[in-house]
Amino acid sequence: MELIINHTPKTFDALPENLEALLAIEFPGKRKGIAVALNNRIIPLSAWAETFLKDKDSVLIITATQGG
Repeated sequence: MELIINHTPKTFDALPENLEALLAIEFPGKRKGIAVALNNRIIPLSAWAETFLKDKDSVLIITATQGG
């Protein structure tokens, strides 16, 4: 199974069930400062658990960083 994460294909033995599970893998313990789009549609944090993933979905993950 494959997802396209930030324009890069990533293979999984079994896809994470939803966006919340994917982000727990990609950014363990972090929920704040992350914006996510699934197939070019922004998904609010409140909907991550109800947003299910399918093979070949495109996920864009943007994280806030500090600096100046």
